[in-house]
Amino acid sequence: MQYFVTGATGFIGKRLVKALLARRGAKVHFLVRAGSESKLAALYEYWGLSGSGKARAVPVTGDLTAKKLGVVADALKALKGQIDAVYHLAAVYDLGADAESQVQVNVEGTRNMVEFAKAIDAGHVHHVSSIAAAGLYEGVFREDMFDEAEGLDHPYFMTKHESEKIVRKECKVPWTVYRPALVVGDSKTGEMDKIDGPYYFFKLIQRMRQILPPWMPSVGIEGGRINIVPVDFVVACLDHISHDKHNHTGKCYHLVDPKGYRVGDVLDIFSKAAHAPKMNLFVNAALLGFIPKSVKKGMMALAPVRRIRNAVMKDLGLPDDMFTFINFPTRYDRRELDAVLKGSGIECPDLRDYAWLLWDYWERHLDPDLFIDRSLKGTVGGKVVLVTGGSSGIGLAAAHKFAEAGATTIICGRDQDKLDEACAEAKAKGYSFVAYSADIADMADCDRFIQQLIADHGGVDFLINNAGRSIRRAIESSYDRFHDFERTMQLNYFGCLRVTMGLLPGMAARKKGHVVNISSIGVLTNAPRFSAYVASKAALDAWTRCASSEFADQGVTFTTINMPLVRTPMIAPTKIYNNVPTLSPEEAADMIAQACIAKPVRIATRLGIFGEVLHALVPRIAQITMNTTFRMFPDSDAAKGEKGKPQLSAEAVAVQALMRGIHF
Repeated sequence: MQYFVTGATGFIGKRLVKALLARRGAKVHFLVRAGSESKLAALYEYWGLSGSGKARAVPVTGDLTAKKLGVVADALKALKGQIDAVYHLAAVYDLGADAESQVQVNVEGTRNMVEFAKAIDAGHVHHVSSIAAAGLYEGVFREDMFDEAEGLDHPYFMTKHESEKIVRKECKVPWTVYRPALVVGDSKTGEMDKIDGPYYFFKLIQRMRQILPPWMPSVGIEGGRINIVPVDFVVACLDHISHDKHNHTGKCYHLVDPKGYRVGDVLDIFSKAAHAPKMNLFVNAALLGFIPKSVKKGMMALAPVRRIRNAVMKDLGLPDDMFTFINFPTRYDRRELDAVLKGSGIECPDLRDYAWLLWDYWERHLDPDLFIDRSLKGTVGGKVVLVTGGSSGIGLAAAHKFAEAGATTIICGRDQDKLDEACAEAKAKGYSFVAYSADIADMADCDRFIQQLIADHGGVDFLINNAGRSIRRAIESSYDRFHDFERTMQLNYFGCLRVTMGLLPGMAARKKGHVVNISSIGVLTNAPRFSAYVASKAALDAWTRCASSEFADQGVTFTTINMPLVRTPMIAPTKIYNNVPTLSPEEAADMIAQACIAKPVRIATRLGIFGEVLHALVPRIAQITMNTTFRMFPDSDAAKGEKGKPQLSAEAVAVQALMRGIHF
């Protein structure tokens, strides 16, 4: 037998062609666009054809949107009277596609296929429609129903209904219609080619798994029934019915799961497959129906509401119309399908049995996060990055990472000799820094530096506010040292603000820019002996929260890193840190790199977050805990003006190891 297939390169189509070619003596002609020859090699390989065997699959150049499928007259003449069956699978299946393209492909494309089938005197037309042709019909939609469809306002529903009408009313060749349910991946391999239907909820399920432990009960959405079938079931049905000896002319078959599932059941099945928290409580989405449409419309007219909704939908990868289908009202009868499949051994597998395969394939091959360039090079390559305090410690380690990634890396510091050493070190590694001598604590020098930066580089794309000063001294030892608080605030807060505010206008004008502020774990834990340092960093944190809100709509973003203790020259005077578990500068630089790549609002260690929560929930207990550690650890020799080897008790050593990164 000879067949002609449209949509043969698609997800269902290429599998159907493979099934047809498995029949003895079969020859398949398939429609391809001009210029698509490069796809043929992969198709032949998928179909298992090589050498002379390729003659069994014949590409026919044409265009679905052109009259008679755009097939030239000579090709039409050659096919005339030769084709036993035409399978029409080419269509737009995307809910998010614009109405115009859906009409052009689904409606006009079907009309062109009908004209083509008549022109070549095809023996039979097998039109693959969709359960969407029933629209949002209230109740059970039978296979012999068509005109009863309702709720066809959505362009996808409308075009699938209209395309089926064309086959029913205009096709002069014997025809059969098939209405598959929501088609998902292969039930044996999980293979799928795009995100559609239930896959839209996979990102939400994945986020729940990342945030919540699997034993924690969660709340799901309950809605109407949706019908899901795997692609291998659809192909098996098409192949079997189209070759069945009985007369199927003028009939329609619902290729659906006989069970069907409620939306909440589907979410729970895939949550289990993903090892995400089980949904124990369901909120019926129908309850939202009591909200008047005028109220919903009024809410969506508010810009902040629209922005929040759009941000959430975009973050989760959900199409705008997704929630329209949560309360899906239609169920599908399939008694005609049951009759023709009887004795064939073809059955729709239970979703619970293959959901894990669908999830596994999605997470390995289709998760949108897999296609995002999360490398530092992809983020900062060719961009201008400024690292203050970049001549040593954390700043220098971060500068090396940025320069290696291809960024124009600018470092600044007060010590010209250290800057020269840093530049020489970079040159030896095969890249370079741009170094400027600047005192961030001097407001006039800050202004000069910023003006020079703008003149030389036009501003920066990434600003790493790393320059800082730390003082470890108890308040009771600082009564006569108020200048410690002034100079710490001058550099850590005012200097940082001076640089940031000098560069913000350029970032806002370009509608892009990212600022990373190196704060401290001490801001979260309120570490004793660091009142001057923590206060200056806390002021910077507060300013950053305000700034991030003001610039949220201007493309400028901010990240605060509550950095734990790092082995840098800054902590060298405090000898008790020699044996304290600390981060290396390279590990700290990795946190800065991640801040530039992912641009989170905050990066903090679990211990830091725990300390913040402790102070918020049980502040008195937190104070007692921190006071105990305060008395446990002595002032440094530098703070006391003494020299000698610090002596720590066994308890102090144990606390240091337990509370890694918190400096006392």
